[in-house]
Amino acid sequence: MPTGVAIRDPRRQLFTAAERVLLRDGPDALTSRAVTTEAGCAKGVLHRHFPDFDAFLAELVRDRVARLDDLAAALRAATGTGTVAGNLTDALTTLFESVAVAIVGLVTSRDGLRARLRAVTPAGIPLLTEATAVLAGYLAAERDAGRLAADADVAVLAPALVGTGHLLFADRTGTPPRAEDVRQAVTAVVAGALRRREERAGP
Repeated sequence: MPTGVAIRDPRRQLFTAAERVLLRDGPDALTSRAVTTEAGCAKGVLHRHFPDFDAFLAELVRDRVARLDDLAAALRAATGTGTVAGNLTDALTTLFESVAVAIVGLVTSRDGLRARLRAVTPAGIPLLTEATAVLAGYLAAERDAGRLAADADVAVLAPALVGTGHLLFADRTGTPPRAEDVRQAVTAVVAGALRRREERAGP
């Protein structure tokens, strides 16, 4: 892109470019040059908006975490409808079919990035920790609605579901898991907490 040509919302353009690089080439390929080349802009554009590349990456992760609000809203709307296993299957698929798996790989591979993110996510792995909280909130709502047993431990179920989803989708370059495989895994995790009427409802 020629010098002097204005870029509309450069931060968003850079984030979108970084996500494309992550999805296509993986965390190891994500450099400032790769991002600006993908975005079609001069390398200096990134450094005009972020102090350094780790600062850019930290904002990229925080931006992805903020998008979990949409997932939380969808689960709130789904509470009491469909089946618990079906809603959780949809949520995990939405989460991990996106760039989330590559984001997790990026975070775990860069010590400096994890250190910057500790202010937002003091414990656990950023994005996975927040996703766990979203699922825990949904499970608690379903428990209150009577579709999970009153003694269902959402603090145990939620991380188990996120871990299961991450493992199912972890091979970024392989064939994604079938919806039925995800549903079976989810059902295995939550089966003990489902009320019998929910179990009879099926998928």
